[in-house]
Amino acid sequence: MIELQFGPLHKARFVRRPNRFLLNCVLEGEEDEVEVHLADPGRLKELLLPGNLVWLRRNDNPRRRTQWSAVLTRDPETEQLVSLQSTLANTLIEKALRTGDLEELQPWQFVRSEYQYGSSRWDFLLRDPSGKQLLLEVKSVTLVKDKRALFPDAVTARGRRHVLELAELQQASEFETAVMFVVQRSDAQAFGPDWDVDPAFSEALVQASEAGVRVFARSCRITPDKILLAQSLPVRLHEE
Repeated sequence: MIELQFGPLHKARFVRRPNRFLLNCVLEGEEDEVEVHLADPGRLKELLLPGNLVWLRRNDNPRRRTQWSAVLTRDPETEQLVSLQSTLANTLIEKALRTGDLEELQPWQFVRSEYQYGSSRWDFLLRDPSGKQLLLEVKSVTLVKDKRALFPDAVTARGRRHVLELAELQQASEFETAVMFVVQRSDAQAFGPDWDVDPAFSEALVQASEAGVRVFARSCRITPDKILLAQSLPVRLHEE
C-alpha cells in the first residue's frame, strides 16, 4: 500500500485567500488570524469557502514567512477530505513507480524524476526491459462533480502545452508517453477533462490520447493522518 503520513495536524477555519499561495485562517480555540502557506495553486473555489474546516501543519523554520501550511480541507457539500498539497501527487506516484505498484505502467521501471528534454522538464522518465523510454506527466486533481473528477479547475496554458508536446513526442516515436491524473480525494468514480472550465486543454487531451498518449487516473483515500494511493479510475475524455 502506497501511503504518506501527514504528521500532527491542527484544525482551523478558512477566512480568506489573499493570493494563490497564502491563506488566512483562525485556529480552533483561537481568535486571531494566522497566515498559512498553500501549496496548491488551483482555484479551489468549491472548497475554500469562509468558515470551512482546514487542517494545518506547523513549521518552525525561521526562514519561512508563515509558520503554518495547509494540508487538508473538506468538501462542504460531501464532507469528503481533500488534500491541499498538489505535490503529494508526484510523491505518491514516484513511490509507486519505485516499488512497481502501478499495474497500468507495468513493465515500465523508474529511471529518474524531473527529466529535462527539449524545452520542458518532465515529471518522470521510465524504461522497459527492452530499453524503450516513457515520459510520464502527473497532474493533481481536487475537483469532483457528480462523482466525476475534473481537471483543470482553472485555465492551464502550461497543461495544454505539456499534453500537446507529449503527443508530438509520441508521434515522432522518440518516446512512449503518458499522463497520470491523481485525484486527491476518495469520492470520484471516473475522471475526465473539465470542458466547461478549459475547453482548450480538454481538446488537447483528446488529441493527445488519439495520438497515442496514454491517459490514466487514480483515486486516493484520505484520513486526518495519512493519504493512500487507491484504485484506478475509468477515463472519459469526451463531454457528456
